[in-house]
Amino acid sequence: MSLFVPKFDESVIVREAEAEVVGRAPTTMRLLADSSRTGGALSTQRVTLGSGADGAKPHWHDNSAEMFFLLAGAAEILSGDDVLTAGPGDLVVVPPGKPHAFAAVPGTDADLLIVITPGVERFEYFRHVQRIALGEATPESLLEVQELYDNHFMRSEVWEGRRH
Repeated sequence: MSLFVPKFDESVIVREAEAEVVGRAPTTMRLLADSSRTGGALSTQRVTLGSGADGAKPHWHDNSAEMFFLLAGAAEILSGDDVLTAGPGDLVVVPPGKPHAFAAVPGTDADLLIVITPGVERFEYFRHVQRIALGEATPESLLEVQELYDNHFMRSEVWEGRRH
């Protein structure tokens, strides 16, 4: 077993008012700390979903685990072939290579803290997603950067059956 030791000298402190916000209701994201700020240890963001809003479509990461911590509300989280319902204080950690997705439970908001570890530079990915939402880029353009952001999209019949 190898041990990854992140290298950064100063504590990372991000004040809520200073965090970059991308997206718009019903889905907004506060970009908190990217991999470059944490010496590769992690990247983290806070996602706020309005009533029943989708977070991320089914995907997997080859090299990182993803942690979901529910701050408030309720979320559905795809983990492999299972869809879990998580509430305030619940934690779900999805290992590398396992398909996952998340969304607010229909009729409910959700507020999640998400951590990817080891970190991947993800902030530009989220800015890219925002450009798609604004019509400045095509959804297909994400396929061109899947390897760069270790974010590989897929279909999930389990997720589609639950969300539609």
